[in-house]
Amino acid sequence: MSEASAFCETTGGALYAARMLEVVVEETMNCTPDDFLEFVLDVHRYAEVDDKIGTIDWARRDGDLTEFKFRPVLPGIPGPAPKMVMWVRRVPGTSIEMSMAPLPHNRWIRHLVRFDASFECTPVEGGTRVRSVTSMDVTPAARWLMEAILRRTLPGNIRGEMDRAKVYLDRQTRQKQAHHG
Repeated sequence: MSEASAFCETTGGALYAARMLEVVVEETMNCTPDDFLEFVLDVHRYAEVDDKIGTIDWARRDGDLTEFKFRPVLPGIPGPAPKMVMWVRRVPGTSIEMSMAPLPHNRWIRHLVRFDASFECTPVEGGTRVRSVTSMDVTPAARWLMEAILRRTLPGNIRGEMDRAKVYLDRQTRQKQAHHG
């Protein structure tokens, strides 16, 4: 039986003088840590489980860094959102850090939000324990529109993302085992 939790926490967001929304979800996946990290680095595959990743314009991978341009879809927020360039970076060990690419990218969307996410993987009996942390600062200019909606919708959206990732990776692991078994 998997343990899963999702919560929303408010703390002071220094960069934007706004409140930060943070969602943490933990789930045990039926795969190795490396399988999970490779899945996230392949943004086209990961977009199959993360409906916040809208249309991908382009994606480039160079070793442990994937950079991609896409149109984000935030749950409950009327769209379309400005396009965004993200970095997905594997850091030494068993984790991924996601962030908005630095300037000159994301000039417009920086006036609305700051977004960061991470995945920490720990090998456990039966697979990999994944801890997903998603943080979003909403600027004062956009807070009136976005903050209350995201507090209501983002935790469930990220919980659903991890549930879909679990199903996807479980299916992949079973297919690998069937081919090698």
